[in-house]
Amino acid sequence: MNKRILILTAGFGEGHNSAARGVRDGLARLAPNQADVELRDLFAEAYGPINEFVRRSYLALVNSAPRTWGIVYRWLDRKRDYDTEFRRFARLKSHLAPLLERFHPSIVVCSFPAYANVLQEILGSKRSCKCVVVVTDSITINATWYRSPADYFLVANEQSASVLRAVGVAPEKIKVFGFPVSPKFADFRGSNRVLPSNDSERRVLYMIHAATHGAPDLVRRLVELGVDLTVTIGRADNLRPAIEKAAGGSNTKIVGWTDELPRMLHESHLLIGKAGGATVQETIAAGCPMIINHVVAGQEEGNARLIIETNSGVIALSPAEVVTQCQRAFADDAKQWREWGTNITKLSRPRAALDIAEFLLSI
Repeated sequence: MNKRILILTAGFGEGHNSAARGVRDGLARLAPNQADVELRDLFAEAYGPINEFVRRSYLALVNSAPRTWGIVYRWLDRKRDYDTEFRRFARLKSHLAPLLERFHPSIVVCSFPAYANVLQEILGSKRSCKCVVVVTDSITINATWYRSPADYFLVANEQSASVLRAVGVAPEKIKVFGFPVSPKFADFRGSNRVLPSNDSERRVLYMIHAATHGAPDLVRRLVELGVDLTVTIGRADNLRPAIEKAAGGSNTKIVGWTDELPRMLHESHLLIGKAGGATVQETIAAGCPMIINHVVAGQEEGNARLIIETNSGVIALSPAEVVTQCQRAFADDAKQWREWGTNITKLSRPRAALDIAEFLLSI
């Protein structure tokens, strides 16, 4: 009989959705005939326009007022009454309860805090399904993740596992698999980059995040630096004219939304981008050193720390600093880049989604 696996996510930051898709795709690739899988965003389904307003407000806050969000984040971390708070999600429970009754999952995978508590609130001592929480942040892990009745907590690295052990999570509940990036990252495992030896072979990928005010200036500076530059703008098509103008007549490649990020990261020598959970973990999976140019207070601080403390990249918060660090990375026969590359490769777990799929099928 097939395992029935329900994956629950929410659109409050790309890391949650990325992890959920990674788990789903890992199961689809590893065991397409051994598991029935549903992936749902019940916050979007239950709260509709209200959820979209809150989601957009959250994203605006973390990108335009990150210090304010940091205050909220730390307040959430200090709370002890999550069960009481989550009882207020009546509409969420009214959507989850019939889904559980219809689908009868043997495992519920949660890539967003709150679901584990709500699941327990609905099923109580009658809960027969396993609850698995996929923690999408590193090192600075908010208490909303681990103050829940989950059976297992899946973390991306040993640094995060040590944090959970330190706050009292039972060691047998903690599993270190890596972040469940797309299984496509595993397809590039073992492929070697051409070492940077001149300007034309110094491939830099700049992923523009939501705080875009300095993006055209940075593109201009990188073009002047003479690197082989690719810029991703996602679905922000309104940015394209300004980025094209900044790129001038160079050979800069400007890419909209794409599912080719695993390949692009493996072909790049450096990633410039924000310290989001998905972004940092994808660059680690690809073994591509990172220059972090934006850090949201709270959850992204740990992601940045992971890069810095393992000497796998650097933080540079202004366009001028980013260019300086690019020059430093490639100077002296790319000595700094080689050091970063060696270190980030030690963290890389491109098979994480497949390993998590194996684990889910085993419990």
